[in-house]
Amino acid sequence: MPDDSIMLRSATELAAMVRRGETTPSELLEHAISRYERHNPAVNAVIVTRLEEARAHATVLDREAEQGCYRGPLHGVPMTIKEAYDWSDTPATWGNPEWRNNVSGTDAPTVQRLIAAGANIYGKTNVPFMLGDWQSFNEIYGTTNNPWDVTRVPGGSSGGSAVALATGMAGLELGSDIGASIRNPAHYCGVFGHKPTMSLVPHQGFVVPGMLPEVDISVCGPMARSAGDLDVALSILAGSAGLDATGYRVDLPEARQTKLSEFTVAVMLDTPVIENDTVLLDRLQWAVDQLAAAGCTIVEATPNVDQHEYFENYLMLLRAATGAMTNDEQFAAATAGSAAWDAGDRSYQALVDHAMTMGHREWWQHHNRREGYRLEWARFFTEYDLLLCPTAASTAYPHDHAGTRATRRIPINGGTEPVVDQLFWAGWSCNAYLPGTVAPVGLCADGLPAGIQIVAPHLHDRRSIRFAELVERELGGFVPPPGYE
Repeated sequence: MPDDSIMLRSATELAAMVRRGETTPSELLEHAISRYERHNPAVNAVIVTRLEEARAHATVLDREAEQGCYRGPLHGVPMTIKEAYDWSDTPATWGNPEWRNNVSGTDAPTVQRLIAAGANIYGKTNVPFMLGDWQSFNEIYGTTNNPWDVTRVPGGSSGGSAVALATGMAGLELGSDIGASIRNPAHYCGVFGHKPTMSLVPHQGFVVPGMLPEVDISVCGPMARSAGDLDVALSILAGSAGLDATGYRVDLPEARQTKLSEFTVAVMLDTPVIENDTVLLDRLQWAVDQLAAAGCTIVEATPNVDQHEYFENYLMLLRAATGAMTNDEQFAAATAGSAAWDAGDRSYQALVDHAMTMGHREWWQHHNRREGYRLEWARFFTEYDLLLCPTAASTAYPHDHAGTRATRRIPINGGTEPVVDQLFWAGWSCNAYLPGTVAPVGLCADGLPAGIQIVAPHLHDRRSIRFAELVERELGGFVPPPGYE
């Protein structure tokens, strides 16, 4: 078996090895391809490749390195990107068979920036249909499996991204998040992910065909095997594009804290809104206890909001945003379904239908309420540096493609609960546009990974990433799944 375990190192380590002459971009790419050829058949994470072009590009990067010229901090690092991003002359289907021929002639600004920083992109990773699930399966590319247990989901919608990282097929990944689509797969697969502050990373080149504006709540961001990689990637990705680039510049505040003892952190590990699995909560509590023992000041505290109302507010705004991408037939069906909400039905499907079809005046009322929540979060963060909370209600659950997402249930504490309940933790931070980093904190009693969500104040992305670095240092960070060492 080839010794390609070098690809389990962090992206920054790989780039440093290139600079020191210990390896070359071509050698790194071949290691990544070796792992792709050996591991991808079992997990189906990388679903599109351009290997010969990547090899040709690696040769160019080799020559530059030989001359002492490095494009940036990722020079020679092999990576993949989420399928929905524009990558010149490659389909971005969003897992939708109707969009098989959605091929852009240009790269998304985020993709351009990664390439300019020296990354060598060789493929794309799988997503669910329209990026709308915490599973990653579609009619075009099939099903992606979790490498910790192939009978379970990898998360979504950046599920293929997390699996490519966990199995060492990629050194870095570019994901997106509107409903924990970066954070949830990171948690399920035992890797790191960062959901940036809204609009910090440009959205151009990550839109459905025919749609130009960025989608409310949705963000683009990095996934990696180390917190340090998240920081490097965010520095590359952040900043305006398009019309805003004329005058807007990013100046993110650095994290002033350098050790755990300098943080005062609020913790919220449970909520009355949904049921959370004790197997996961036990591991998260263990992690919090370890951080407290290492000197971090821990306080049980939450923002002063009604959590039930906050969750409904998020779901309304989320489904209004995703509903804008539906076709005429789906919109017509939702218009009929919305009558149930008007008649008092408070089921998830009735909410979805109503949110998709409500008028602008009502949307603005929900948005106005959200602005009030954002002000309360800002007040909360005058007392606490960060908030620690779960990323989801459980560890990775078994594959289930039956019915619809609204009807599916997952195992929780010996029973079952609606899978959509897990959106509570997705929206707890991103409904208010806040940055959130997920850091792995080891394995639960069921043998599956757990990631803790680290929520930071508006535009204090580096603070949550810094804390993730300290968590990594204290608790061990990424470990490869068995069989993928």
